[in-house]
Formats: sequence, structure tokens, C-alpha cells
Amino acid sequence: MSQPVLEVDHLRKTYGDFVAVDDLTFRVQSGEIFGLLGPNGAGKTTTIRMIMDIFIPDAGTVSVLGATPRQARLRVGYLPEERGLYRDLKVKETLVYLAQLKGMDKDAATRSAEAWLDRVGLADWADKRVKDLSRGMQQKAQFASAVMHEPDLLILDEPFQGLDPVNVELVKTLMRELQAEGRTIVLSAHQMNLVEEMCDRILLINRGEGVLYGELAAIKRDYAPNAVRISGEEDVLTQLTRLEGVVDAEQNRDVLILRLGQTSPQAILAQIVELGLPIRSFEVESIPLNDIFVNVVSGVHPDGSEEGAEA
Repeated sequence: MSQPVLEVDHLRKTYGDFVAVDDLTFRVQSGEIFGLLGPNGAGKTTTIRMIMDIFIPDAGTVSVLGATPRQARLRVGYLPEERGLYRDLKVKETLVYLAQLKGMDKDAATRSAEAWLDRVGLADWADKRVKDLSRGMQQKAQFASAVMHEPDLLILDEPFQGLDPVNVELVKTLMRELQAEGRTIVLSAHQMNLVEEMCDRILLINRGEGVLYGELAAIKRDYAPNAVRISGEEDVLTQLTRLEGVVDAEQNRDVLILRLGQTSPQAILAQIVELGLPIRSFEVESIPLNDIFVNVVSGVHPDGSEEGAEA
């Protein structure tokens, strides 16, 4: 496996007696969309600012593209949660200036600014002042400013903030295009449905500590309830509630949810086939990432216990 694009090792940051980030370690691999998640005040933004060399950690190390954050800064794009565009400057003028700070010459920066303003639907607003743009327009301009110098690593802190559904789809499409080009994206967002849709792996931070880390699909499998959802005729579904291994059943007309004990979904399906009962659909119950997020942060496990979440 190639060297990770981002390596964070035992990172710690305090503000007086308050520990914002506590012994945090994770990796981001090349070409993936990595979700950096957590409730408000968990330490996400502080972590991002240490990665960006805005804050200096009290302990631990950060490696970006095989170098220090300062050495790699021209190869990194950053969309901060707080908008950082100059409100009294014109939109294209602002983007050109920011691209020059990232090492582009003025002509290349101008061409890139024009191209990206067109891609995010702001070409007609290029000569308007930033303060004249709506909140969603400013967010799209901020996104363009983060990517127009073609960074290898892109860090997006709440990129969907203030966007309507059409522009959420636009940003998602642009992110997928950037990933297809081989760029690596760290995404911090509170919209769990979008994180679930976009991310390959995630890290969930709570109170400055990493509490859930790994491949999203594997995490969802680990936290999924041992249950199946079946649709069919009501009288047939009623018979299924008596299958061996079922500990609880919830039926709503033509949909039945069976909660299982030590029995697997495959064993339940085998019983249905053996009995020759006609059903329309059979699927293993999944769990939304939002529910996993809430459960882990509150210390509740899928079985309902309240033990501490494992890192």
C-alpha cells in the first residue's frame, strides 16, 4: 500500500485546562473521501487547523503528503467552516488573489477562476462584490477558491452549509469528479446522509478522542441490528412471526420486521424457502449512519447497553 496522504499520530491540543484533542491517531489514504465526524465541540475543527498548520499541536505529529503541514501547504486546498472571502472585493478578483497565494501565476489563476466560476454557476457574478452574493453563492465561491489551484489533498469543513438541494448535488458531483482525478478529500459535515453517501472511511471524534474509525461499510455491518425486513401478503407474514429464532416481530400490513436472537438472516430465509411461503422481498435490516453517530456519542451499543464505545 502506498504511503497515506495524511498521517496523524497521537495529536493533542489543550486550551488551559480544556483538552480539545486528546491522543488522536488516524490515516487518510490516497484517492479516498474520508469523513471526519463528531458533535459540536468534539475537536474536529481544532484537528483540521492543526493539519493546516494554523494551530501548533501540544504533542503528536502530522504528516501531509509525506511532509510537514507547512511544507505541503501549496498542495492542500481548504474550505473552512467560517467563510474567509473578502466581502468588499469582487468575486473573481478574490479567487485570483487566493490562487496566487497558493503559488499560481496571475494568468493561470485568472483562467482557473473563470473556469471554476462557470462550473459552480457563478460566471455571471464574477464582477460582483462578494457581499452581494447570497449565502449559498458565497459557499460555492468558497468551494471554488479551495480547489482552483488543483490541490492533491482537499479539506472541506461543512461544504454543504447554506446550499439548496440542487447545489448540494452540484458539490457532490464536483467532489466525485475530483476523487476520480485522484485527489484525496477529507470531509467534515453534520449531514450524516451525505457523509454516508460520499465517504469510504470515517473517524468519529467525541470529546477530543477518536471513538469510531474504519471502513464505513464494515462499521455499518458491525452496528446493524440482527433483523430482517420482509414484504408479502398479510396472512403469510403472520405465519413468519412463528419461525424458529425470532425473538420479536413488528408487522404493519404487508411489511414485517423480524428481530432475531442467535439465528442468522440466512437461516430465516432457508426456513421460508423450506416452508414454501411466498414473499415479495427479503432484506437484512441496516442502520443509518446518523443512528450509529447518536448511539456511539451517547454511549449506547446496538444491543441497547450503555457501555463505553470502543475506539
